[in-house]
Amino acid sequence: MAKIENARVIVTSPGRNFVTLKIETTDGVYGIGDGTLNGRELAVAAYLRDHVVPMLIGRDPADIEDTWQLLYKGAYWRRGPVTMASIAAVDMALWDIKGKVLGAPVWDLLGGRSRAATLVYTHASARTIEETVEQVAQLQARGFKAVRAQCLVPGIDEMYGVPRQGGTEDSSLPFVETGWDTSRYMRFVPKLFEAVRTAVGEELHLLHDAHHRLSPIEAGRLGRDLEEFRLFWLEDAVPAELQAAFRVVRQHTTTPLAVGEVFNNIHDCEQLVREQLIDYLRMSAVHGGGITHLRKVAAFAEVYHVKLGCHGAADLSPVTMAAAAHLGLATNNVAIQEYAEHPEQSYEVFPHHWSVVDGYLHPGDAPGLGVDIDERAAERFGYVRSYLPVSRKTDGAISSW
Repeated sequence: MAKIENARVIVTSPGRNFVTLKIETTDGVYGIGDGTLNGRELAVAAYLRDHVVPMLIGRDPADIEDTWQLLYKGAYWRRGPVTMASIAAVDMALWDIKGKVLGAPVWDLLGGRSRAATLVYTHASARTIEETVEQVAQLQARGFKAVRAQCLVPGIDEMYGVPRQGGTEDSSLPFVETGWDTSRYMRFVPKLFEAVRTAVGEELHLLHDAHHRLSPIEAGRLGRDLEEFRLFWLEDAVPAELQAAFRVVRQHTTTPLAVGEVFNNIHDCEQLVREQLIDYLRMSAVHGGGITHLRKVAAFAEVYHVKLGCHGAADLSPVTMAAAAHLGLATNNVAIQEYAEHPEQSYEVFPHHWSVVDGYLHPGDAPGLGVDIDERAAERFGYVRSYLPVSRKTDGAISSW
């Protein structure tokens, strides 16, 4: 019987930082998993290297559920993004190994196909409405069926979701500061979507990300103002630490609501799902404890008619995109998958079998996850310290970025 004989943490930055765990077995099979936590990558790398890896040596790689429970319950200090991203890295790698040993893609081990491929959405973002409209139209022409539209609000120099212009940051800070003005944003966003919907028609799915910056009543008003444009969803309108806050939003709008890219455990969304306060849950495989835990979250959500639309920004490595592709193919209540193209050099480091064709994500038929890491290529891209931006309101107070 094969045992885990080695596990190594690989930190590389092919365009941005990624944390990868490579688990090797005594029969020569290896698997890889993603543990990237944007802006806190080294915290996960240290947790894996110093605490998790010693627990893996000598274990049976086939016992995925038992290993997951060991790493979750055995640490006593449960939950949290660092812990759950570390568990996810192990979990993905073990599913990768199991698929290779059995000669089957992970989606087949999860129960087989639930659909032909998973619908994806990608991003259009610019500094003017005209430029955003043009980007949306270009993506539609490329075959995308769903596009998230973001635009710089007039009167704000820099803000989330919009291409930055150089030379505006304070060079004495290790992070970039961006601006925020809720009242201007609330007035502007309906104008953006009126222009986009007029330009691209009714068939294209449109999405928007408020990125946790509104109060419940503000989110309710914005959702109501956007109803005529038939959004696929309004994302992260309210910080969800207080899950009951979504009751207020729900009472004031029929615009579908999505939240959860910062969630890492089923308890983060239990009330949201059980009370049907959201329509889409955005927890990702890497931040949500891997494929094993996300399957359980999906099963719980399905009972309450909540669908999954997992986080998939470029700060998650191609390994997580592979995991999302397999999960999406096999899970009935996965509705859509976020897709942001990675830096080109990252595909050199992470050769993969998944693909996005005509607006749909395909995992491929390779055994395991169908993604690998070229360690020699990874060595060429050393870690680059980076922080997520910090947002300040017009009066100088810190706001949610």
